[in-house]
Amino acid sequence: MHQQGERAVSTDELAGVQALERKHPELPLAPGYIQRREFEYERHGTRCFILSRDVVTGKLVAPFCGPTRTEEDFLAHAQAVVATNPQVTRWHFVCDNLNIHQSEALVRWVAHLEGIGQETLGKKGEYGILALMPRRAAFLSDPSHKVVFHYTPNHSSWLNQIEIWLSILVRKVLRRGSFVSVDELEANVLAFIANYNQTAKPFKWIYQGKALTI
Repeated sequence: MHQQGERAVSTDELAGVQALERKHPELPLAPGYIQRREFEYERHGTRCFILSRDVVTGKLVAPFCGPTRTEEDFLAHAQAVVATNPQVTRWHFVCDNLNIHQSEALVRWVAHLEGIGQETLGKKGEYGILALMPRRAAFLSDPSHKVVFHYTPNHSSWLNQIEIWLSILVRKVLRRGSFVSVDELEANVLAFIANYNQTAKPFKWIYQGKALTI
């Protein structure tokens, strides 16, 4: 796929990330004691991150950060990802079944890229492609489109590789972080992404699609 000019990215959101400032310094490591910290903190607001990871290179592409996670935010992120390389013949987004991944805004954007008239799409909640989420998802999953969305099965979002990367972000940056503002939170996350991209490698994906045994 990559050699044929196509790109696949694994996409998901990390919503409601709190900018927490610890009221007291952490206690340092000591023989026989792990690093300790006080439980008190102050909240300085939240941020939402929309992230896409190239499954071949391992790099994060066009990370998005903002106060909300709307269908317009997700559309802006998808458009930014596609804009990073106009030479790509087809983009594949792997994501879960969240409603903003199957939105009217996405359908209208993909239809525009395909030269499909907006008047043929119907009306959300009433008729045509836009009427219902399953119809929108079917349209967005069309493999002939220049931008194709692939949806993980219900309750199986863990199959999406971006979930692994988000756990890395939580462990390395968020869990023990102390941020005096949402701006500092955003700056720390984006700096971590920039540093990660310098040495990024693809995950060695070993799951073979077989049922897990107990």
